[in-house]
Amino acid sequence: MEKNKTSGDNALPAKAAASIARRLKVCGHPVRLRLLCAIENRQPCVSDLWHCLGEEQAVVSQHLAVLKRAGIVRSRASGNRRIYSIADPFVKALVASLATARGR
Repeated sequence: MEKNKTSGDNALPAKAAASIARRLKVCGHPVRLRLLCAIENRQPCVSDLWHCLGEEQAVVSQHLAVLKRAGIVRSRASGNRRIYSIADPFVKALVASLATARGR
């Protein structure tokens, strides 16, 4: 039986694969995935997010901190609130594709 022959032109370089895998791992937690979907097209504050998700504020804040440390989301001050947005273009495209897949 002949082995599958590929030229390797389409192979993902190891460094890129490691970077993508790290981001997917961080985003893969169900609460974080829901947060990203909630942040996608608007720029909510923490209280908006915990109301939307029905989770405790501490839970939402902890998961936002993980996403922020990984460089996936960013926050900015607006008065006494922190407004969140998706900072990572790869994750932003991934979340947008999830929205498309679920028919939004």
